[in-house]
Formats: sequence, C-alpha cells, structure tokens
Amino acid sequence: MNKKNALNQPLDTEVLIIGAGIAGISAAYHLKKYRPNSTFTILEGRDDIGGTWSLFRYPGIRSDSDMQSFAFGFKPWTEKRTFGSAQMICDYLHETITENGIDQHIQFGSYVTSAEFSSSEGLWTVKVKQKDQKGLTTLRSRFLLMGTGYYDYNNGYTPEFKGTEEFQGQIIHPQHWPENLNYSGKKVVVIGSGATAVTLIPAMAKDVGHITMLQRSPSYVIAMPSVDPIAVALNKVLSPQRAYEIIRKKNITLSRGMFNLSRRFPDVMRRLLIADVRRRLPKDFDVATHFSPKYNPWDERLCVVPDGDMFKAISSGKASVVTDHIERFTKEGILLKSGKVLEADIIITATGLNMLAFSKIQLTVDGKKINYPDTTIYKSMMLSDIPNFAFAFGYTNIAWTLKVDLVWQHFCRLLDYMDENKYGTFTPIILNKDMKRVPFVDLSPGYVQRGLAQFPMAGTEGNWTLQHDYKFDLERLNKGSVVDKALQFTTILPKKKLTVVTEPSTEELKIKA
Repeated sequence: MNKKNALNQPLDTEVLIIGAGIAGISAAYHLKKYRPNSTFTILEGRDDIGGTWSLFRYPGIRSDSDMQSFAFGFKPWTEKRTFGSAQMICDYLHETITENGIDQHIQFGSYVTSAEFSSSEGLWTVKVKQKDQKGLTTLRSRFLLMGTGYYDYNNGYTPEFKGTEEFQGQIIHPQHWPENLNYSGKKVVVIGSGATAVTLIPAMAKDVGHITMLQRSPSYVIAMPSVDPIAVALNKVLSPQRAYEIIRKKNITLSRGMFNLSRRFPDVMRRLLIADVRRRLPKDFDVATHFSPKYNPWDERLCVVPDGDMFKAISSGKASVVTDHIERFTKEGILLKSGKVLEADIIITATGLNMLAFSKIQLTVDGKKINYPDTTIYKSMMLSDIPNFAFAFGYTNIAWTLKVDLVWQHFCRLLDYMDENKYGTFTPIILNKDMKRVPFVDLSPGYVQRGLAQFPMAGTEGNWTLQHDYKFDLERLNKGSVVDKALQFTTILPKKKLTVVTEPSTEELKIKA
C-alpha cells in the first residue's frame, strides 16, 4: 500500500493482524464494521484460515462448546447441530470472511518471526518469512494484533514412553493425523482422557475391531444433546438473528451457572455428574474407578459427549476404559504397571498440547527485547510497557469466542478515542510496582502447568486483574471506559519530543464533575 498515516510516517497498513483463526477473523470484522477507514492486513502462516479447525484432522473432531455461544455474536449459527464438526466450523468461517470482504485482506504462507516498535516513529516494523521465498519481508504498521492462539501448531505433546521403538504397529498423535489411515477391524488404544480422547472413541468405535481408552486418571464427562429442541422451535417462529440471540443468551447463562455451581458446591456437582454417568453405563461398570476424578469439577474443563455417544460405544462392547499406568511399549502393544498387556495395532497418543506464547514471535520495544513472562496483562488484552499492541485469548470455562469479540469491540473504541484526541500511541504502565502478579489461568491440566511459565502474568489490582468471567468482561470491555490512569497516550509530532499524556480514571473524572 505504501500509504502514510496522519503522523507523516510511512506504513504498509494501519493495523497488522497475526493469525487467520477465530481471533484474527473477529478482529478483522470489527475493524471493517467500526473502523471502515482503517487499513488492515492479516498474516497467516498456513495456507488456510481456521486455525485449530483446519489443522486437526482426526475422526470426529468437533467443538466442545455449544456453537450458539462459540460462533461469532455478529453471525448466527444456523446449523441444527449444537456441537459443530471441524468441517462445519471451517465452512462457517469461510462464509464469514467472504460475506464481509475479509478474504482479500489475508496473506497466506506468511510467518512472522519478530516485530520491533519504535517510539520515535510510533510504528511497528514486522519481519515476515514468506513461504517458498528466501529472506524476510518487512511490513510496517501502527498497531499489532495477535490472534495466534496458545499452543504449538507444529508439535503436539507426547510424553517419553519406554519401548516405543519395539512396537510394531503405528503410533499417532491426533495433531498429526495421517491421511487415509485404515483402522477398520484394528485394535486401537487411545492414551488420554481429555476432550480429544472422548471425541475419538465414539467416532472410531463403529469401524475398529475394538478401541480402548487408556487413562492414568479419569476426567469429568457430561452428556449433552446434539440438537437443542428449544433452538429448533425458536428458529421455526423467529428470524435467524432473533432466535440466535435468545438461544445464545440461554446457553451462556446455563454455562456460567454450571461453572459457578461447580465452584461454590463442588461436592454436589461431583455427585450429580458421576450419577449421570452411572445411569448411562451398564450396571456392572466400574464407574468409581473410570469416571470418578479426584479433583473438583472445573479444576479442568468438563468433557462433553454429544448424545452420550461415548457411553453408547462402551455399552455396545466396541469400546472399553482402562485406568492404569504405562510401564512400557512392547512389540504387541502396551505393558501396564498392573502387569496387564493391552494389545494394539494402532496407538493414539491423545496426550495433549504444547503451549506456545504468541507463536514465539520476538517483540522488541526501542531496542529492548521483550520477555513475555516479565509482562503483565492489562484489561485481558494488552501487555505492560508494550505500545500499540493487543491480543485475544478466549475463555477457559465458557465458549472461547465470547471473550474474543469483546476484546476487539473495546480495541475499536480505543482507536476511536485516540483519533478524537490525536494520540499516536497507547501503552499500559504499571503504577504500583509492588503489585502482586498471578498466573493468567487457574486450571490444572498437565499441558497448562507445563506451559504457563512462558506466558505473561495477570495482576491483582484494577484493570490488571484477569477473570475468566463473561459478565465481568461485558461490563469492563463492552461498557467500560477506555480511559484509565494506567494507560498512557502520546502525541507524536515530527522532529519533536513525545508528549506523554496520562488520562485520569473514570472515578477521577466523576469526582471532578
């Protein structure tokens, strides 16, 4: 583009968005709707949009949040299925970018390696490795937005198991599912008990000889209907948008209610969840061993099984559950600590993800390299001491996308405010240097605990707090002021010093009035 911004500095685009998954697409939509005069470009390292949903190819892959909550607030989910398959979600995302003219803003095969901000120019200089090209391309923008997710797209997590080289069958991680894998009539063992495992078991059960879920310890599993009868009824009598708004509100309320009840009355919720599992399985099934976790509900995400499909697979005899520890792999399968051998033709290691902070993109501000763990998250979407930067991580206890939409709505309002006041940069600044910092998530899965150390921290005061609470964020991001004393603005004038402006907080403005 080679346009110039209002500050007479050269730039390629006003806003540079990294990642064409749900977060990046949401950012682009909100910029087009609320900032029609802003230029933006999306850089996507892969050759397709959709992030997780176009990357993973294992059988049965689907959402584990209801799609009326997980879909964008601005585009109704019109399919009858509550838990969308990966293909359905990708189709929905492709519709979104086409309907809103976002597709023409995406550059595929563009891997961002680093980004450096210059305070004297008020610009980001971003280094990009283009697919099939030597060297790096440079792009300049005023604002840098991260929609890169939170895990390593190149490598899934597999623990070191003894004897893997002895096993004569195939070992597969779901993140690297081979095309046209033939598992018809085979003996399959799935290692893991999380969302991926409970999706794979029923999806493969009808074709395999037998499939076994091998877990060290059980997870909470909850059956939900795959089609919401209330949603079907409302869609018959109301417009798609109106029906969607009502269903979405209902589902958000129910999801938040279940989470809050689990936190306040964990023993009650534990008994209810386990009782529901018990009534769906044969009377002689050992629920106490295989489906009674030692932790409280929502210390980890609940695993959803649409229409109780996994319980049906177990009841049919095509699937089974073994709770034990692995001693080693053998030629025939897996030797367990108990001495039992699980024979297998295929072993699937549904053992989790490797978390990765901002795709390892190295940020630098005025020559100083940023170490993400040293930064603190501001308003759930910015980082301390990093100018003109924002990101979107979704919720861990409710649909991911709800948070993403709120973040970009707030970001657009922030840019409007800057335009009105002729500001060039914003930077979150911690005023209380003694403020305690805490991890930004409090869930206990292994992949979270392994990866937390590389991520920014949350604060414990004011807008530095981070709560995985949709109602809280609705007030702060959707309705709350963009003005805050912890957010400093500058006006950048050519050949002059920066003028630093610290805006008063909303409370201070009320006192003055």
